[in-house]
Amino acid sequence: MLVVGLSLGTAWAIRGQFGHEYGAAWAGAIGSLSVLLVAKRTDWYARFFAVTLAGAIGWGIGGLASYGIVVGYGRDTEFINVFYGLTMLFVIGGLYGFIGGGLFGLALTDSPTKPVKWHEVIVEMVVGGALFYFFLIEEFDWRMTPPRSEMWAVCFGAAVALTWYLVRQRYDSALRVAVFAGLGGGFGFAFGNFLQVLGNLTDIKFNFWNVMEYSLGFFGGLGMAYGTLTSEWEPNEPTQPKRQIWFPLLMVMLVIPYIVWQQSFELERLQDIFSKIDVSPDSPVINAVQLVSLGMVLGMTGWYWARFYQNKANPASYSENEVFALFLSLLGLYILFSLFITGAFMSGYRIEQYLYIVNWLVVAFLIRKAHPVFTHSRLAPKQWAINFGVVLVFFALLTTVLIHSHGELKGSHKRFGAPPPVEESQ
Repeated sequence: MLVVGLSLGTAWAIRGQFGHEYGAAWAGAIGSLSVLLVAKRTDWYARFFAVTLAGAIGWGIGGLASYGIVVGYGRDTEFINVFYGLTMLFVIGGLYGFIGGGLFGLALTDSPTKPVKWHEVIVEMVVGGALFYFFLIEEFDWRMTPPRSEMWAVCFGAAVALTWYLVRQRYDSALRVAVFAGLGGGFGFAFGNFLQVLGNLTDIKFNFWNVMEYSLGFFGGLGMAYGTLTSEWEPNEPTQPKRQIWFPLLMVMLVIPYIVWQQSFELERLQDIFSKIDVSPDSPVINAVQLVSLGMVLGMTGWYWARFYQNKANPASYSENEVFALFLSLLGLYILFSLFITGAFMSGYRIEQYLYIVNWLVVAFLIRKAHPVFTHSRLAPKQWAINFGVVLVFFALLTTVLIHSHGELKGSHKRFGAPPPVEESQ
């Protein structure tokens, strides 16, 4: 569990440089691969591209939600605003993990004897997202982050539809992974905001926003690993037809990384970032960063297309060494993207960037030493409800600490109560 937490935590912290659905999808892919490596099931290795893609899409869907102002609520000085902020971050982080863990677990359950009807899942989640957004936002005006986007309601509707599908089809193991990944992601986001506020009070020159992001991924990874290892999974085929490989392979290795590159490595953005380290806008370094990063995506895609598809027999199977190599490559490329986009490869002004390399080394050393023990625990909704109450009490304690730790902070927001008066100009 710890190794998965380190893997997804590192990837989610990197995701802070890229944001949105595509950055979250790349991080979700890395977290999903780490669970497969820890589980050490050869029948899962055979379908690891499809399972990884499902986890990536699930974690990526949560990227629709806006949370910048919600983080600001946690920086306020009134109990109701801070508690609301932490609780809503629990909801947003929970949606990341619940949908990510649910689709990941559903892909693990998919088998020739009991195939998942993915078209039904997709349609139901899309319809659920649209309906919940219409009623919660347009009709009832239950807004979480005014005046920002309220796309959290779409994610919430999709999560409800996914839950109903899992319950209806009796996919208990996938539901269990969803619940614990959601618990981990939600707790990690709220607790990370707590750490971020206290960290900023220390005046230490460090990116404490990154600490919050790492916390979401770390606890989300713990939850996804726990849900997987405490569920019962039917044995599956150790091979699969090649026709089922090419699409998820290209999505994981090419489409998601390319979208991250295309959306993040824009010339104007790079010029603005590199100006902070005294690099002129017309420097060849900027163009080199664009071309090298794109070349890495294309080169890695070509290499793994030949190794994992072109040169494979039909039906295909994969070994632990092959999955391990791809995991390190995908996480390593994400780290390189972060070093490029921040300019940290030529300047030390972003020290947290080098901690990603340390995490990569630690995970590379530990992940194959894990020896998983699977246990079967039943669904326990009553116990989950009690545990949720415990979480709310804990958030109340964190809120009490926060409101007594500081005065007015820059970037704070109020959800309830009158905003502070605006001083008139002289």
